[in-house]
Amino acid sequence: MPDIFTDLLNDLLNNLRAPGLPAQVGLLLLCVGLGWLLARLLRRSFSVSTVQPQAMQIGLGSFSKVLTPIITLLLLILVKLALQKWQQPVNVMRLMIPLVASLALMRFVFYVLRRVFARNSGVGTFLLLFEKSFGVLVWIGLLLYITGWWPDLFDYLDSTVLPIGRYKVSLLAVMQALVSVLVTLVIALWAGAALEERLMRVNTVHSSVRTVVARMARAFLILVAVLLSLSLVGIDLTVLSVFGGALGVALGLGLQKIASSYVSGFVILLERSLAIGDMVGVSTFYGKVVQINSRYTVLQGLDGIDTVVPNEVFMINAVQNYSLTNRILRLATHVMIEHQDDVESILLLLEQVTVEVDRVSREILPQALLMKIGPDGLELEVGFWITDPENGRLNVLSDVNRAIWRVLQSRQIKVAQLKRDIRMVHDAELHKSNFDAYSQQDLPLDRLRDSPKPKNI
Repeated sequence: MPDIFTDLLNDLLNNLRAPGLPAQVGLLLLCVGLGWLLARLLRRSFSVSTVQPQAMQIGLGSFSKVLTPIITLLLLILVKLALQKWQQPVNVMRLMIPLVASLALMRFVFYVLRRVFARNSGVGTFLLLFEKSFGVLVWIGLLLYITGWWPDLFDYLDSTVLPIGRYKVSLLAVMQALVSVLVTLVIALWAGAALEERLMRVNTVHSSVRTVVARMARAFLILVAVLLSLSLVGIDLTVLSVFGGALGVALGLGLQKIASSYVSGFVILLERSLAIGDMVGVSTFYGKVVQINSRYTVLQGLDGIDTVVPNEVFMINAVQNYSLTNRILRLATHVMIEHQDDVESILLLLEQVTVEVDRVSREILPQALLMKIGPDGLELEVGFWITDPENGRLNVLSDVNRAIWRVLQSRQIKVAQLKRDIRMVHDAELHKSNFDAYSQQDLPLDRLRDSPKPKNI
C-alpha cells in the first residue's frame, strides 16, 4: 500500500537542509498573505459599493468569506506549477494544497446551504448539525488521502455489493448516486434562489408575475436536476411514465384539494387579484396579505395572528380586496340626538371635529348625514375615509367616537334615549276588560267566574 504521508514526511526530512525548503515555506506564507489581502480588498469593495442593490451586497459579502481559501488555493497551485517547471522541490505545496482545498470546499458548501435554506430566517439546528457533520467528513477524507488509504477505501466500497431485487449494486455506486442527487438538487435550489432574488428586484414587472415566474423557474430547475441526477445514476427515465400515471391517479382521487390549492395559487398570482400588502377579507378572515405561496396564503390579522388560508378558498368564495384599486376605506359611526336639537349646526360640528382626528383623510372630507327620524330621536351618521386600513379600523373609529363625545359634552348636547310609556291599569278596569273579552267569545258565566284574576301590574 503506498503511503503518501510517509513519503511526504521522508521527503521533508530529507530536504530540511536543502536550499529549496526555506523558499517553499516563504512562498507558502506569501500565498497565504496575498490570499488574505486580496480577499479583504474584495470584501471592502463589496461593502462600499453603492451600485449593487442591498440584497446583492449581502450575498457578495457572505461569498467573500469563501474567497480567502479559494484565492490561496489558486496561488498555491500556480506556485507549484512554477516550481515543477523549474525543477524545484514541491513537497510543502503537495502537503498544503489538499489542506487548503478542503477548507475551501467546506466554506463553499456552507455558503451554498445558507443561501438556499437560511435566506430569510436564522440558521436552524439541523443546518448547523449538518455543517459540523460535513466538516468532520471532509477532514476524515483529507486524512485518508494524506495517509494513502483513499484508493483502498474506494476499492473496498466498490467490492461491497448490495442485492437490490434481481440486480446487484456496489456500495460505491449507491453513494455516488446519493451524492450526485444531493449535489444537483442543491445546485438547482441555489440557482432558483438566485433567480428569484434577481426577479424580485425588477420593479417594472408586477410582483405577482415575478412570483409566478420565480416559482415556475424553481420547479423547472428542480425537475431538470432530478432527471439529470437519475440519468447520471443510470436509471432509465422511461420507468417514470408508470410513476407519472400513478401520480395522476393519486391527484385525481386523494389529492384533489392539494392540487386545487396549487393551481389556485398560480391563478391568483397570474390574475393579480391579490398582492403582498393588500388588505383582504374572505369568508370569516380579514387581514393583510404577507405571503402568497403555491398552496396557501398567509393573512396577518390586525390582532397580530397569522392565518394560513388555502388558495382554494380564494377561488370559491367572494373576496373583499380593500387595496385592489386604491387603499381608501370608508368607515362610519352613528349618534342619536333629541328632536329639539339644531340638526344643521350639529351636522356641521360633527364634520369639523371628525376631520381633525389623525388618520382621517383630508382629501375626501367627512360627511355627516341625517339618516332617520324616529320616535326616540334623530339618528345621524358620520362617514369618513382612511388611507391606511392595514393599521386598523377599530382604533381610528374609537378616536372619532371619543372626539364626538367630547364635543357633545362641551356643547351640552344630550344623546337621545329610548322612550317607553308604561300604563298602570287598576284591578276593576282590568277585570271588566277581561269580562268583555270572554263575553265576546260566548263562554259560560260560571267558567268566567272561575277564571283566575290577573295580578297587579
